[in-house]
Amino acid sequence: MATTDEPRADSTQSKLDHLHELRDEAEHAGTEKAIERQRQQGKLLARERLVELLDPGSFVELDRYVRHREPNFGMLERRPYGDAVVTGYGTIFGRKVFVFSQDFTVFGGSLSEVFAEKICKVMDLALKFGCPVIGINDSGGARIQEGVVSLAGYAEIFWRNVQSSGVIPQLSLVMGPCAGGAVYSPAITDFVFMVEGSSYMFITGPDVVKTVTGEEVTFEELGGAMTHAAKSGVAHFISPDEKACLEDARYLLSFLPQNNLDPPPFSQPADPTNREEPELDTLIPDNPNKPYDMHDVIRRVVDDGDFLEVHEHWAENVVCGLARLGGHPIGLVGNQPRSLAGVLDIDSSVKAARFVRFCDAFNIPLVTFVDVPGFLPGTQQEWGGIIRHGAKLLYAYAEATVPKLTLITRKAYGGAYDVMSSKHIRADFNFAWPTAEVAVMGPEGAVNIIFRKELEEADDPEARRAELIEDYRERFASPYAAAERGYVDEVIEPRRTRPVLINALETSLTKQEPRPRRKHGNIPL
Repeated sequence: MATTDEPRADSTQSKLDHLHELRDEAEHAGTEKAIERQRQQGKLLARERLVELLDPGSFVELDRYVRHREPNFGMLERRPYGDAVVTGYGTIFGRKVFVFSQDFTVFGGSLSEVFAEKICKVMDLALKFGCPVIGINDSGGARIQEGVVSLAGYAEIFWRNVQSSGVIPQLSLVMGPCAGGAVYSPAITDFVFMVEGSSYMFITGPDVVKTVTGEEVTFEELGGAMTHAAKSGVAHFISPDEKACLEDARYLLSFLPQNNLDPPPFSQPADPTNREEPELDTLIPDNPNKPYDMHDVIRRVVDDGDFLEVHEHWAENVVCGLARLGGHPIGLVGNQPRSLAGVLDIDSSVKAARFVRFCDAFNIPLVTFVDVPGFLPGTQQEWGGIIRHGAKLLYAYAEATVPKLTLITRKAYGGAYDVMSSKHIRADFNFAWPTAEVAVMGPEGAVNIIFRKELEEADDPEARRAELIEDYRERFASPYAAAERGYVDEVIEPRRTRPVLINALETSLTKQEPRPRRKHGNIPL
């Protein structure tokens, strides 16, 4: 018996040794020169990023031993295990997520046929099991040696992005170059993160831009993190370094459900639900034309003042982000009087509409703080399509079936009043502070139009104008005029905002909204 057992044990041990050798080879697939270059740029390696992103010890790697297929033009001599992407799954705050991390140290992170297949596999599994999928992008683009096969791989990924949209959360962390057709995968996902100084996204690089248009532009100016955060709106979040970016992604996921059928994760609040905030009583300036910061309102109302702002640097005249009320995740939208007086324009309409639709897709209740004087006038806005873009926000709110709570803090004028989650487009609970003004337009403009002839004939036009403005404000622009008709459910003391909103939110969590039978609506894209 002993003689037959010994060879079998040796055979098993040799197989284990071979397994360990292959695993070590897969984990060190990048060349030493490429790894050193990555280190010099202050960038983590593909697996290191996943270690930082996921709960300790939770990562399970898939397709570790996949290799690019032969024959590939000029690449027969090197076929590293795992190719240029690390894929698998793990947990974040104990909840399962699927991940892929592109490895720039292997063939510049270029996408091959098997590279795409690895990504597609984890995307399919994420969709099947109802888990978020997180992609870390750091790639030089398509692998030229594979020709059209690599392009087909991109398209397969794009198709899965679309099928997963609104079903599972999709996050893209751009931690290096992302150029050409590759940019469309992050663009379809729900949130894009970028790192200052090392992330780049563009359809065509600076050299091509110079050849075609004559413009001279740097990588950072053309497609850097701040460019996409402040100018294009492509990036939702930017971080100073990679570890901060990975931590930001973890924090975002703490607000999100696993999929479109699950409720958002409840967290027992330490902040008392009946807490009143006396400072809100005096936050609105006496002068209706004087600005204030809507962040001051938001942070005094939400749990522990914690607010994760989305698109912080783009279209700053509207504020969007995630917070909690009474432990329940909510999506917050608010006009920002500190920027363009909180007026709605093209960019802010698109920004808010996109956020509202995300929240609706993933069962996140919406809370809207309104202080809007109207839509921004001017030829630039009209020719740019403010009618079409403003309609996107109107459509998004009207389409949303999640609980919708609205608080008017000051101005709610004209069509912008209707658009900002008014009772007429089926908000569930609408509240107003005593400082609210709900009207077709501001009292000054209304008086100048309605009483133009009378003012022209008056002995003291300015005194008469002031008298008429005050009368108009009291009769038509106060919140009580809207409350008389049921357009506002209650006029509340500002200090009571938090307990009132929490009570309304908990009341509306069981909301069920019937929808018309249709394939999908036709939002004015």
